[in-house]
Amino acid sequence: MKKVALLLSCCALSVAAFAQDTTTGPRSGRLASSTDYSSGGNGSRNNGFGIKGGFTASNFRGDDKKNFGNEGIYNTFHAGVYSQFSFNDKFSLQPEILYSRQGFKGSNPANTTQTGTYTTRLDYLQVPVLLVYNFLDNVSVHVGPQVSLLTKVKEGDRERKIADDNNVYGYSYNSLDYGLAAGLEARVGPARVGGRYTAGFADIIQDQDLSKTGTKTVNAIKNGMFQVYVGIGISN
Repeated sequence: MKKVALLLSCCALSVAAFAQDTTTGPRSGRLASSTDYSSGGNGSRNNGFGIKGGFTASNFRGDDKKNFGNEGIYNTFHAGVYSQFSFNDKFSLQPEILYSRQGFKGSNPANTTQTGTYTTRLDYLQVPVLLVYNFLDNVSVHVGPQVSLLTKVKEGDRERKIADDNNVYGYSYNSLDYGLAAGLEARVGPARVGGRYTAGFADIIQDQDLSKTGTKTVNAIKNGMFQVYVGIGISN
């Protein structure tokens, strides 16, 4: 995770440096302009909608992370659509709808039917609502809340229900997650590239029954992920 964070930081700094080097004045030069479309007013770069997708490095965090062995990053993907609504040439609001495949790798210390090191795959439908601030003409910072609905769970090769209605597994998955997303984005014409980190605040696992899962708790863990993406604006 530290290597991924360092890589994303280097990419973000490189993008910011490139944007500054290609800008000799406000909106001067073809590369310096972040206007997505030839038509529209001065704020057209902060209006419109498009598609986006990219790489996700997902893991988990929290008090019970120490109770999992051989934990590691789950490399996967995300994709979806975004829209953007301008307040002025600096600030805008950007809601998104994303399909995000995430989760974590690790060995469960509990006495469950799933043993050894395996990947827990969690598929979410995410809705981040981000405040966008253009601190350079074509580079912006994004920050805002995110709500996620869990749609599918797969533990290793076994797909399982989100709820544990008959107390078969001794724990259930929380169908709702919420958290905070923050990142950096650069734009050239209709294209955009960026990176963001999202921290979930809700526990992934809930309703643990220690009589079935063992003496070590595994429910106090939360989502955490880095995303690197590219996007294309379609219309303003």
